Amino acid sequence: MRIVEEQYDIVVCGGGLAGFSAAVAAARHGAKVCLVQDRPVFGGNSSSEIRVPPQGAASFHAYARETGIISELLIEERALNHESPIFDNGYINSVWDMVMYDMAVKTPGLTFRLNSTVTDVVMSDERTVETVIARVGHAETELHLRGTTFIDCTGDGIVAALAGCKWRYGTEGRDEFGEPHAPDQASDAVMGSSIHIKAKNVGHPVPFAAPDWAVRYEDPDFFWKRGRGVNPYSGFWWLELSLPWHTIHDNETLRHELTRHVLGVWDYIKNRDPVLREEAQNYALDWIGQVPGKRESRRIIGEYLMTEHDPLRKTVFPDEVAFGGWFIDLHEPGGLMAEYSEKSAVEEQGDQTYMAKSYVGPFGIPLRILIAKDMNNLMMAGRNVSVTHAALGAVRVMGTTAVMGQAAGTAAALAVKGGFHVREVPERNIGDVQQALLRDGCFLPNAVNDDPDDLARKASVRASSAAKLAPVGPVPGRNESDSRQDALTATRGQWIAIGADRIDSLSVCLSNDSDTAQHIEARIYAVDHLWDYRCEPGLPLASTVLSVPPGLEHWAEWNVNLDVRELRGSYVRLDLLANPFVGWHSSTSIEPGHVSAYEIGEGKMRKFGQGVMMSLKVEPPQACYEASNVLSGVSRPYRYTNLWRSDPAQQLPQWLELTWEQPIELGVIELTFPGQLLRGYMLYPAFYKDPQCPKDVAIEASVDGRWIVLAKLLGNYQRRRVVTLDTPVTTDRLRVVIQATNGDLSAAIYEIRCYPLPSATSNEPM
Repeated sequence: MRIVEEQYDIVVCGGGLAGFSAAVAAARHGAKVCLVQDRPVFGGNSSSEIRVPPQGAASFHAYARETGIISELLIEERALNHESPIFDNGYINSVWDMVMYDMAVKTPGLTFRLNSTVTDVVMSDERTVETVIARVGHAETELHLRGTTFIDCTGDGIVAALAGCKWRYGTEGRDEFGEPHAPDQASDAVMGSSIHIKAKNVGHPVPFAAPDWAVRYEDPDFFWKRGRGVNPYSGFWWLELSLPWHTIHDNETLRHELTRHVLGVWDYIKNRDPVLREEAQNYALDWIGQVPGKRESRRIIGEYLMTEHDPLRKTVFPDEVAFGGWFIDLHEPGGLMAEYSEKSAVEEQGDQTYMAKSYVGPFGIPLRILIAKDMNNLMMAGRNVSVTHAALGAVRVMGTTAVMGQAAGTAAALAVKGGFHVREVPERNIGDVQQALLRDGCFLPNAVNDDPDDLARKASVRASSAAKLAPVGPVPGRNESDSRQDALTATRGQWIAIGADRIDSLSVCLSNDSDTAQHIEARIYAVDHLWDYRCEPGLPLASTVLSVPPGLEHWAEWNVNLDVRELRGSYVRLDLLANPFVGWHSSTSIEPGHVSAYEIGEGKMRKFGQGVMMSLKVEPPQACYEASNVLSGVSRPYRYTNLWRSDPAQQLPQWLELTWEQPIELGVIELTFPGQLLRGYMLYPAFYKDPQCPKDVAIEASVDGRWIVLAKLLGNYQRRRVVTLDTPVTTDRLRVVIQATNGDLSAAIYEIRCYPLPSATSNEPM
């Protein structure tokens, strides 16, 4: 056995999205990093071995897509991949593996060891990890990796367990924390592991005969009435098992048992399902996973234990470093052995009682759940963080674990740079960590850019033009069926950004399916932000009753005459209360930063559709896309649009200009563009480049009274771009000229930052 000894600042164990993001973030902040991964590819559950698409807050909240490293990866994958992730599981392919591999290879300071399994740790004392030992598969090599800080992203928390950390496994009883989703009694029950399949239409009938050792399914109700909907294409998330097996120690048994069930389900679809048997005739199994994707095992006790109450109450943490927005998603113990898959999957469309109870976010996540309790130099990120079983339901999805990983890697790197233990970060320099994360493109619900080194914050800003909130109407040629789809079976709200002193009138496009005039109550509320889902966030600013005559597409006008000058730079919400005979038509397009929601019960609303805007006209048009928005400190729609957008009636190029009272020395320009924020990853097609994202950009500075080109970005489709000049430039005016977009008529920018050229030893973010 060959022994290789290596020394690093930070050793990250586990190459799923949490570990990968942690390692890249730490290396970008100047640390010498080793990433240890026990599989031949990065990505964990999202890799081509398991094929679960990364999901997160945007699945439930418009404009809530996770940004930072995970955003870079997913935008790149969509631009390069020929295949759309149109179904829940199975459509991840090797393009995703190679996008991650490419980033790892290109990241200075990052070394990675694939096919390397952690087998032991060496402690220098009871609170400090000194070395991780890993065995390289098929290489007869043992790695001894010394480090200053270690981050356990193994999922099963093996590093922390070997280091003697306390951990939890199973489900807490309600008496321990009073969590609404906790059962009466504690147990060893955890969410199960899954393997998935992918099928392909080969254009002719393909028979399938299951082996005799496969499970045989006969009952359609097991699928269609118990939350296990089937299709002939791919999946399925509910192909899941846990109890009576242990998700760590019985992993191989679970793999075999899941294979038996997978083949049995496919046999049922092909040969017996009364709904799909004919449709599935031409489909053949193209791929069967053989690496179980785990949802839950050990959860390491950290400096703070997050319970379900935190996402439900949106607890504001002083050490907030990430955010989540998935619901309290708890699958039934036993998976396929259970009566149904999960409670939310068996609810009727008109009754979302369980989902109303479970709908949360977006909510902040504290750094302390990423720091192992009483340990000097051990962190964790991923599904093994310090949460209860119920809270894990909201933070376990990969979009959330990725931003937790980036937070852990950033905090670890800044601690190494500062020469202190990572457990000191929450008290010692949490503000620096938060500002570093924001600068690197991440979003925090309760922090904004107040970086004193950002020279843009000292500038005034203007633009060649600015858009106003445009009227949006329904899809042309709608019919009665479309009207029924938009029926107001529950209260529906539409957010409106305020950029004027008044709202004189509002108009909405409505249809009436009945034979008589219908009346519908309308209200306007002030709301805190895009995700203020309170059905009654306060007293209405105004209310009225609209009359809707029978027929399709009637524009109902409300002469509001409302003074909103004190609400400029924020949102109001227009609510239409329920009337099932009336349909409020969704629009053909979306004005950026404008979303809609509907009432689901318990005084809550949730996102309507896949992130849509309702038909709407506002007079006067609201000037909500002004140039000053790029200096708001927030790089997405949240409490306001936070977006400069040029007038679409004026042709490109369009420009944004910063001016300083005194000349500055400029070395780095950091730009955040729009793109891929509104919806979750799976709703973006193959070869996708967001039309809103600027494609060709010139960055110019005024030097000695004339404009010179500092840099050009050509063929861009990434959201965040950093331009570092070879030599600094002294200027009092900077101009970003957007010459072309990827399809949109308007130029647009969320944020611009400016910095001096970093010194050779500063290790500022790349």
